[in-house]
Amino acid sequence: MDKIVIIGAGIVGSAIAFELSQDPQFNITLIDKKAPASGSSGAALGLLMGVMSQKIKGRAWRLRENSLTRYKTLLPELKQLTGLEIPYNRHGIVKLLLAGDDLEKWRKLAEKRAEQGYRLKVWNRSQLQSFCPEVQGEEIIGAVSSPDDLQINPTPLVEALVEGAKIKGVKCIFGQKVDNFKISSSNEDNKRVCESLQVRGASLDADLVIVCGGLGSTPLTEELGKTVKIKPVLGQAMVMSYDGWQKLPDFNPVITGDDVHIVPLNDNRFWVGATLEFAHEDGQVMEDKQLLTNLHQRAIAFCPALKSASIISQWSGKRPRPEGRPAPIIEWLEGYDNVILATAHYRNGILLAPATAMEVKELIMERAKQT
Repeated sequence: MDKIVIIGAGIVGSAIAFELSQDPQFNITLIDKKAPASGSSGAALGLLMGVMSQKIKGRAWRLRENSLTRYKTLLPELKQLTGLEIPYNRHGIVKLLLAGDDLEKWRKLAEKRAEQGYRLKVWNRSQLQSFCPEVQGEEIIGAVSSPDDLQINPTPLVEALVEGAKIKGVKCIFGQKVDNFKISSSNEDNKRVCESLQVRGASLDADLVIVCGGLGSTPLTEELGKTVKIKPVLGQAMVMSYDGWQKLPDFNPVITGDDVHIVPLNDNRFWVGATLEFAHEDGQVMEDKQLLTNLHQRAIAFCPALKSASIISQWSGKRPRPEGRPAPIIEWLEGYDNVILATAHYRNGILLAPATAMEVKELIMERAKQT
């Protein structure tokens, strides 16, 4: 499987391209119909909520733990290789606990994480306000602090992964879509093989095709005759500016609660965002201005000082959620001998991208041992 074609240059496709580029035997091409990080990745807030996840075993925890471990080496590795800065919040994530939340559940999780070598602290309301003085919402009873979780700016991360992959020899084709696939008849295992792809009339040979197109993965699999249904979930966000934010000199974490995320940036700016709207029965999802207004009001309820903040800009993004199965999808496409799906990460594309890349590489290595 020397010639590998990766379709989709969001965070997942770019992470896979970079991971596989470490092996000189691979001839890799990364394709996207738009610029890198133009889809769900570029619209994400970049929260890596792995340690504070309630997942403690099985595939869900393995992916999270592998990603958190890889990020510790990946970020400095990309900086050294490319010279590009990747902004990220080093102060962790603080999850607000509201009336009705089960404090004992969080204490048990903190004990489990301590056994696994991670830090997770449960604060009462007084402790929370001593560390995060702007958090004043009446419904808040405490918080969970996770210093081992991160927030990374997604677009610079994708740009660094792509640049690193290029330096390692990956060929990139951006601004051009895959027109169709050339599929051979069944082999001895009664499976089909994607021999090549057509890109602007030119044929691109492939020993292996990896589909990482997010929502675009559904039409790609339709062309391959094996439709994988992925539905959009709308996330909306805004950039706010406020120069009166009170914080400790060396502690300014991401604050999240009730699926509302407040992300401090440089220059007294903040991202405020949330997952707001699932698709309708027809699979479409539309922006709702009232939901964005509700998001703004919810952030103010948690941090009343944000009422004085100005809104600089707003944006939205559609997150790919698999229909009828857990996210993400990382597997061989049914009926094909040389097509891998690595897609539909829903809210956790940034978090799970490094682990996904490692899982894909493992699938390739295992298949190579069988041939």
